[in-house]
Amino acid sequence: MSTNLPEFITYFLDPGHFDHAVDRVELVQTHISYVLLAGDFVYKFKKPVNFGFLDFTTLEKRRHYCGQELVLNRRLCPDIYLDVFALCRDGAGFRFNGAGEVVEYGVRMKMMDRERMMGRVIERGELVESHLADIVATLVPFYEKAAGGAELAKFGTPQAVSVNVLENFDQTRDFVGKGALSQRQYDAIGSYARAFLTNDSLFLERCLDGRVRDCHGDLYSANICLDGTVHIFDCIEFNERFRYCDVASDVAFLAMDLDFHGLGSLGDFFIRRFTEASNDAGLPAMLNFYKCYRAYVRGKIGLFTAHAPEVDEAARRKAMAQAEKYFLLAERYAG
Repeated sequence: MSTNLPEFITYFLDPGHFDHAVDRVELVQTHISYVLLAGDFVYKFKKPVNFGFLDFTTLEKRRHYCGQELVLNRRLCPDIYLDVFALCRDGAGFRFNGAGEVVEYGVRMKMMDRERMMGRVIERGELVESHLADIVATLVPFYEKAAGGAELAKFGTPQAVSVNVLENFDQTRDFVGKGALSQRQYDAIGSYARAFLTNDSLFLERCLDGRVRDCHGDLYSANICLDGTVHIFDCIEFNERFRYCDVASDVAFLAMDLDFHGLGSLGDFFIRRFTEASNDAGLPAMLNFYKCYRAYVRGKIGLFTAHAPEVDEAARRKAMAQAEKYFLLAERYAG
């Protein structure tokens, strides 16, 4: 366990400090979150970090984005996202929604069946086409109802998309040649992305066709639970330009993720099924570009996680190994 954890996280690693039955507490970290798995509930806190594309550096900002997380995720998981809470000092400890000084805010969620998380279903070799058909049946009406129109369409132009895509190369430049990402990969993927972004007509046709929506933004197996009802959780709440996107970018993330897990045929099925169900004949032309973008983003996040001081050595090694695999996949798409 890292020694760089906040005092309140260390406090709640003790199961006896919760006001409900908890046998054991598990801490999961990402580059932007601390997540405590405790009994029937999940408690999610935002790290006080600033990566440029997100800024959680003040308590008020973290409170605001906790509220955004609740509202936006209830679109697809109304039964999972319970409330936003204040964490308050209570003598030598802390209390949820207490009377003392507020030291942090967080989001409380209902614990889902961890054995039905899509990642675990994949690990057991149990993912089948019917699961993906259920995901498509969930996503198509979600995108149809999601906000769109002329204001959001601006986020699908090649100029707007290039901001998201090209900043990844700026943010990873200092990591090149230090493990996971080689100079050759960096150059090849960057060249491919810049060349594709010159296809103005492709992007503008998607905008005119109403395919730019208020999407999920982080659609991959780690954020999907297949527990009878399809639960797609943990959308992007911290930056609208990552969520306002072409639906092709959203579904490309899951298709890329299936490729990452060696399930390319299931990814192809997913895209065919979604394209037919959404009557989106233009999606395949955008798919490889957005797969490459999504793979590179996951590689970048792996690098950020591996270099975070609060992350322990085992998590660091895992993050670096995953980053290397994602960059290899992005290079494959670029090729």
